[in-house]
Amino acid sequence: MKQNPGLLFGLVMALAASAQAAEPLATAPVQLREVEQTYSVDGVVEATHQSTVSAQISGRVKAINFDVGDRVSRGQVLLRIDEREANQALAGSQAQLSQAEAALQNARLNYERSQQLFAQKFISQAALDKAKSDYDMAKAQAAASEAGAQQSALAQSYTSVIAPYAGVVSARMVEMGEMVTVGKPLMTGFDPAQLRVIANVPQHKLKDIGSRPRATIEVPSLGRWVKAASVTVQPSADARTHSTQVRVDMPSNQASIYPGMFVRTHFVVGKEQKMLIPTSAVLRRSEVVAVYVVDDLGWPRLRQVRLGDANAQDEIEVLAGLNVGERVAREAVKAGMLAAERKQ
Repeated sequence: MKQNPGLLFGLVMALAASAQAAEPLATAPVQLREVEQTYSVDGVVEATHQSTVSAQISGRVKAINFDVGDRVSRGQVLLRIDEREANQALAGSQAQLSQAEAALQNARLNYERSQQLFAQKFISQAALDKAKSDYDMAKAQAAASEAGAQQSALAQSYTSVIAPYAGVVSARMVEMGEMVTVGKPLMTGFDPAQLRVIANVPQHKLKDIGSRPRATIEVPSLGRWVKAASVTVQPSADARTHSTQVRVDMPSNQASIYPGMFVRTHFVVGKEQKMLIPTSAVLRRSEVVAVYVVDDLGWPRLRQVRLGDANAQDEIEVLAGLNVGERVAREAVKAGMLAAERKQ
């Protein structure tokens, strides 16, 4: 017997609709609740620890061990500068030190003999003074040679550029074989574990924020809210904009957040009453913003609403279109399928 594909498809859709109708539609009450009143300011994420390492010795870059995006541990060698010239300078300084130490040893022995001869009255006071002066000069020369050798050794260590802390390389300013001079920027990096937000708050809002401000950070691109670890108001204002910089520290190790990202900082300034519903109940179609209001029989009815701001608890404020005590469908898509079935 030949089966009708259209009939089978209709049967399957009917069974699916029946199954959905059998499942109870999850609802949430429209509540009027006291919530924190906030003042929002746009901000930018920056790393608490960010730095640029520069060349401390002149030479040619002979090795680059890391590139942009690479993770680096503290103490790892970022790149190396040709050390042959530094090695020669170190060898020369060490040779001068050996020569100065030998001269010091000779001057010390000569001074000790002169003291013995002076005690036996074989030499004059002037000869003894000359021996002591030569000894003191030899000691000074040895100390200067030792300092020069240490300086050469320090310069030789600069041929290996070391990471000052663990982090991520964000920029590289040199290429293999490039000649660098003292002060030339080499690499920039930051610690992704410690981030903060920089926001500029107008002077007239500082009083509302208070002496112990609290804030929540909204990351629109990720749809995420992060509670601030601490807030620091800088003790100075911009004379041109009359605003004060506020640093909002994030908790450690925030995944997918990096310096330069746009965020909004919501400072707590008081309490207020708001009518709230879950954000999942909102249906957005082009310019239409609506929710499905569920009646006493459990059937959803589409109703257009006007909404305010969302909060960190996945709730959104209702400005118009609903009354306290009504119930809305938590899943707008599922409620829409049920409403379409009712029209058939």
